[in-house]
Amino acid sequence: MKPVVQLERTGCGIASMAALAGVSYAEAKRVASRLGISADDPKLWSETDHVRRLLKEYGFQAARNEVPFTSWEALPDLALLATKWHEAQGRACWHWVVFWRGPRGPVVFDSKRALRCHARTDFGRMKPKWCIPVDPI
Repeated sequence: MKPVVQLERTGCGIASMAALAGVSYAEAKRVASRLGISADDPKLWSETDHVRRLLKEYGFQAARNEVPFTSWEALPDLALLATKWHEAQGRACWHWVVFWRGPRGPVVFDSKRALRCHARTDFGRMKPKWCIPVDPI
């Protein structure tokens, strides 16, 4: 698995799907668009329905409920994490990242364009709120 950089300021959900599926951002954006999902839709980063639909489209099974983050060790081998959780105009918002327990150890793929390294292991700096465990179907 490799990180994918988001090409739009609000495209973290699409970039996370691209990383999981092993496709480019442009390809994931085309699939999202076909499903009626766009990066500027606030539901992409303030609700889970859009990413759940994309997960299903790409052949992944997502847990039914979000699991509160307790520790990095307690995370499943593959998950979408909600980081940078905050409220804006009365609405919950977050940044999607991918957690993967790979052969070289755990890593977070963060699509934020401004980062120098998108494969992160600086776990102490990240503050996940909850995760959606993910399994390939």
